[in-house]
Amino acid sequence: MGRRVRGYAARHVIVVDSSVWIDYFNGTETRETNRLDTFLGHEPIMIGDLILTEVLQGFRRDSDYQTAKTALETLIFAPMIGHDIAIASAENYRSLRAKGLTVRKTIDVLIATFCIENTHQLLHSDRDFDIMEKHLGLITV
Repeated sequence: MGRRVRGYAARHVIVVDSSVWIDYFNGTETRETNRLDTFLGHEPIMIGDLILTEVLQGFRRDSDYQTAKTALETLIFAPMIGHDIAIASAENYRSLRAKGLTVRKTIDVLIATFCIENTHQLLHSDRDFDIMEKHLGLITV
């Protein structure tokens, strides 16, 4: 697996959400996949366990799975959840719900909270993160 990092307090790390990786591996050109192309090899890119699972589980062909796995293993790797992130994620979800806002997927709250708590930037193409950027201070690229 890529460079494993515990408590990676980086100066400028970009976490790329599965929404971008899926488009990237499918060859779909978007603003976000173009940005990812620009960042690869030039910026520190981190992948977490949750995102790695989401991306790799979607491949139907073994050859595509192996190609993606090999590529993703070159990135900085970090486990994304533990006790503190789980609690903070629940609090973030409850905070949004109290404002009448609902995030569709729990995993998105976990990923966003991981980024918020570690001051990492997130590159995404999922509207759920827009809510967390506006109301929780998520930093996006």
